[in-house]
Amino acid sequence: MGRAKKVVLAYSGGVDTSVCIPYLKQEWGVEEVITLAADLGQGDELEPIRQKALNSGASVSLVANATERFIADYAFPALKANALYENRYPLSTALARPLIAKLLVEAAEEYGADAVAHGCTGKGNDQVRFDVSIAALNPNLKVLAPAREWGMSREQTIAYGEKCGIPSPVKKSSPYSVDLNLLGRSIEAGPLEDPWVEPLEEVYALTKAIENTPNEPEYIEIGFDRGSPVSIDGEALNPVSLITKLNQLVGNHGIGRIDMVENRLVGIKSREIYEVPALSVLIQAHRELESLTLTGDVTQYKRGIEETYSKIVYNGLWYSPLKAALDAFIEQTQARVSGTIRIKLFKGNATMVGRKSDYSLYDMDLATYGEDDLFDHKAAEGFIYVWGLPTRVWSQRNR
Repeated sequence: MGRAKKVVLAYSGGVDTSVCIPYLKQEWGVEEVITLAADLGQGDELEPIRQKALNSGASVSLVANATERFIADYAFPALKANALYENRYPLSTALARPLIAKLLVEAAEEYGADAVAHGCTGKGNDQVRFDVSIAALNPNLKVLAPAREWGMSREQTIAYGEKCGIPSPVKKSSPYSVDLNLLGRSIEAGPLEDPWVEPLEEVYALTKAIENTPNEPEYIEIGFDRGSPVSIDGEALNPVSLITKLNQLVGNHGIGRIDMVENRLVGIKSREIYEVPALSVLIQAHRELESLTLTGDVTQYKRGIEETYSKIVYNGLWYSPLKAALDAFIEQTQARVSGTIRIKLFKGNATMVGRKSDYSLYDMDLATYGEDDLFDHKAAEGFIYVWGLPTRVWSQRNR
């Protein structure tokens, strides 16, 4: 791999990305490292992180406030697609990667860097998401991944950092690896690597244990406009405020925990814990509204599109021609997905209990079994004869 002179490094403030700074300069001959920390609503105090990068040898330390872009341009399009990888994981961490890649490419262009770098290891999904997204956005940029190549254990990495003047983590590090943004948390490693071991309550931070949740149900109403959530209980909220409020409301009832063994793109299985309170309920509510406002054939065909969409986002192809084509289809389906869903939150369950829309295709006069029934029952016999004709012919020929 050709080395670079000026590099923009995706920076989190952790051991690996901090050690990347001196490592790139001393081992790979990089002249200047610019760091970029992305604020995606994870709640970290980012000024100490910015300062730590400078102390570790960065020439410039950038903080990008990208929470609004994250929710409006990445989370809500995925919500319109009801995106659930392997029908369970709502891509809360995966959705952040194409945005961080875009921020890296934008910074590289602004500062005249010839490469970007990240701290991903060689067996995760994120390396694929970063590398492929960067290649799609600017194929001329080199992508450096020191942690994929340096072959150091965590202890060796910390020792290398100390030698370069980077203090080792003060507190005893948690056995878990946690990724956090406004959409939720993903937790792996430590005791969780054994899929037989039940997660301890300590791994959770956004959702209450069922035994600590309220003993009375809470009802909320989520309003949608063209597929995007816009209000809670009639109060209009911007995307970031809506997710923030919903995380708190839903997490308080112990809703949004996922414990799954998933199939990584690199061919291994991984046991993952996700906490996604707002997103899990939003997808349920959005699906419910679609059932009211989309025709049956569109709803059923869209399910296959959603599965494909979830896979390509998980697999790092956000900026791909297929993803763009699917976005156009999905956006077309959302023109009338507007209305309100009423949800009952109670003891770990979000139950859809009411739905209404000005574009509802539900016709009470056709659906009722009461005296107001307008359905033409006599028409059913002829319809059934024609519908069943191929089966009848087949049966006669094969008796």
